[in-house]
Amino acid sequence: MTRVELSLMLAVIACGAAFSMTASGGAGGSSSPPAARDAVWRSIFARPQIVEKTPSEDAKAALGFALFRDTRLSGDGTLACASCHDPERAFSDGRPKGKARDGSALKRNTPSLYNLAASPHFFADGRAASLEAQARVPITAADEMAGEFKIITERLAADPETAAKFAAAFPQAPAVSETTLLAAIAAYERTLVSPETRFDRWVAGDDTALSDQERDGFTLFVGKGGCVGCHGGWRFTDDGFRDIGLPGDDPGRSALTGGPPDLRQFKTPGLRELTHTAPYMHDGSLATLRDVVNHYAGGFVKRPSLDSNLVRDLTLVDKEKADLAAFLQTLSSEK
Repeated sequence: MTRVELSLMLAVIACGAAFSMTASGGAGGSSSPPAARDAVWRSIFARPQIVEKTPSEDAKAALGFALFRDTRLSGDGTLACASCHDPERAFSDGRPKGKARDGSALKRNTPSLYNLAASPHFFADGRAASLEAQARVPITAADEMAGEFKIITERLAADPETAAKFAAAFPQAPAVSETTLLAAIAAYERTLVSPETRFDRWVAGDDTALSDQERDGFTLFVGKGGCVGCHGGWRFTDDGFRDIGLPGDDPGRSALTGGPPDLRQFKTPGLRELTHTAPYMHDGSLATLRDVVNHYAGGFVKRPSLDSNLVRDLTLVDKEKADLAAFLQTLSSEK
């Protein structure tokens, strides 16, 4: 969330009853919500304008598109980035945890790759500071693609068509190299922007885009549920690291920062395309959106390290749970 978005959100909260999203004056309730309040929320969740790419950027992204699907990047020539990041599943894989080369489960869930261009860090623990650094890890990891860049670059350079694409995308450094390969994949991944949804139509001013139930769910999301405290902005993430009370012994970010091993903080995921990325959480432990709602409505492990934004005693009746889950589905495209 940018400073402008945060300021707008705080303005809504500070304005009290007139701008407060409450269940009694819900977005889908009998009385229409104040237009001024909706205008502020629409500003907070509005998509940024698309910046046109230069021909050079387009060439790099086109090369990255091909490399993302190229099995020559793996040690045995059988796996590609797309093997685990399926475009049909919003670039996730539908498994609780990623699949290793030998068929066993990896440590964590495979995340979606949408809307990462603005993110300052990557992986659930934030150990990579750039998309280039992130891409290198699965390519070389022994239990993932098990590739070696010396071999990979030799394979690609031996293919005249691929070598020509590298030269066109990187005229100042036309050779096939680890640096240009990772730069191309990162350039492609930066183009992965989630499709517009019915919620975006509402943000753009269409008051009919959401049902009464979905509007009531939005009311809960930005009000009683406190979800917006971490999932603000058009990407629905603040890119922070938080302990939300999931069980397990994965130390998360504390393994990198040297913090207490029981401080189980993980990166706040974006919520776009949620219906296509189940199961949820860094460990894939929650199978449905209703499970996610139940987790936040008292289903989490209570411990001192819980994030301050987490509503400790949140109680939701069945209708509220259904409303919140219905709203979350409006953040996903139909395909």
